[in-house]
Amino acid sequence: MAVELRVPEVGESITEVQIGTWLKNEGDAVERDEALVEIESDKATLELPAPVSGTLSQVLKKKGESAKIGDLIATIGEGKVDGAKKAPAKAAHEPAPAAPRSAKPAPPAASPRSSAAPPMRGEPRVMPSALRELAQQGLDTSDVQGTGPGGRVLKEDVLEHMTRKPAPSAPPRPAAAVPAWTPPPDTGERIEEAVPMSPMRLRIAQRLKEAQNTAALLTTFNEIDMTQVIAVREELREAFLERFQVKLGFMSFFVKAAIDALMKYPQVNAEIRDKEVLYRNYYDIGIAVGGGKGLVVPVLRGAERLSFAEIELQIADFGARARDNKLHLDELKGGTFTVSNGGVYGSLLSTPIINPPQSGILGLHAIQKRPVVVDDQIVIRSMMYVALTYDHRIVDGRESVAFLKHIKELVERPTRMLLGI
Repeated sequence: MAVELRVPEVGESITEVQIGTWLKNEGDAVERDEALVEIESDKATLELPAPVSGTLSQVLKKKGESAKIGDLIATIGEGKVDGAKKAPAKAAHEPAPAAPRSAKPAPPAASPRSSAAPPMRGEPRVMPSALRELAQQGLDTSDVQGTGPGGRVLKEDVLEHMTRKPAPSAPPRPAAAVPAWTPPPDTGERIEEAVPMSPMRLRIAQRLKEAQNTAALLTTFNEIDMTQVIAVREELREAFLERFQVKLGFMSFFVKAAIDALMKYPQVNAEIRDKEVLYRNYYDIGIAVGGGKGLVVPVLRGAERLSFAEIELQIADFGARARDNKLHLDELKGGTFTVSNGGVYGSLLSTPIINPPQSGILGLHAIQKRPVVVDDQIVIRSMMYVALTYDHRIVDGRESVAFLKHIKELVERPTRMLLGI
């Protein structure tokens, strides 16, 4: 008896999904509740389990195809079926696509006899940059001893020769002619491949463009001396890890500081709805994390009630499940303010875009040691640039600058947050 596998409802207002990777092939034996296929919505990637044990008889929707809610995408032969293949322990992925028919075979490796012969003595091969330097200095190729592969003369060889060359007693030789640049030879076909955007990437693009088209975006910057936070983390690292089984990171300090600043400047936690401003007395903080399918923003609900440890535990859990595409749809909804840490990827400075209908986003960046003036003395401190992008329709420049300055004051004196003052 054949059992139908259809696309289930995957969230409010979602009517269409994209078929992801099939984790089983046609003819494979499957167990009840075993993951069969990934389906991608504009908010998350979910694994669809087998409703019964049996054999995957027919796959009706291939990877990359679109399907509506309720569409039939496969059939399963219920019960043990003779000839069913036992799937490997790991998920079976689709085979790599074959190379295009028009692709040319790779040329055979050159034999030792066909390799270029080393340059003759007295006639070294000169690299173009070295040739230009020779012309500028009025030197001949025979004047410089090459140190590159096969005796090639490099620009560095010319510069080194100049440092050892005595002052000239005669006029320099005429400049050597610089050969015209010729493009490298064509090594094969120029191939382009069009790949459909995933629903999540399409949704990200739509929302970012929506923010640019609707909100009056402006970004203000500041820098924070991270010396005291780093010292506190070092002091409490082992005790915090032993007590809570999670590392004490920087994000909990910034989440706490952002909540305090949002309480002081409620416009940044509000949103424009039609012709009204909607203020809130709760703080659901979105945390931007890199997932297996792109950037996602799970939400810390009621973050004002969470301790440092609870914030770090939830962020660590979000990050682990985002990499495995295991986040739930309701964890990606809502949010009143967002914190995005581009510093983990090495970003030194950026202008983040708000996640509509929110009115603000705090961008964190890489920590770098820089010389700064403290008490009229130049000292080396660990500094971080921070950015606040806000909707100028609801947040004035004065409030935005003061908001970011308040975060700076709290993070630079972290004991105030630890003591709750």
